[in-house]
Amino acid sequence: MGSNSETSYRQLVVWQKSMDLVVEVYRCTKSFPRDEVFGLISQMRQASISVPSNISEGKGRYTNGELVRFLFNARGSLLELQTQITLAGRLGYLPEMRVMELEQRSAEVGRMLNGLTTRFRIQSEPVATK
Repeated sequence: MGSNSETSYRQLVVWQKSMDLVVEVYRCTKSFPRDEVFGLISQMRQASISVPSNISEGKGRYTNGELVRFLFNARGSLLELQTQITLAGRLGYLPEMRVMELEQRSAEVGRMLNGLTTRFRIQSEPVATK
């Protein structure tokens, strides 16, 4: 199997795109009401940070199976973030255009995570012998 650190997590486009998403979440949540500092602001920021953090942590693990587990964690955090983006829009904290932009960015990261997960799951499966 070998080490997953052969290529740096920083070279993964999904990590780069998820970092861009974190920056956008931070920018968007700056305008939220102050009483959301420990609520939705904190939740959205943490969920967004968790995506690239799980990708990098998984990439540093020894086996593809471990990497896949962390990619699933990243996907779970991304789905949390998508729910929170929808809520922020419903509460009127984000204009519809911003909601759509964040949804598109997060959907792109999601597609990339799914592809990467599939790739590493196939690589980690044992070869069947007769």
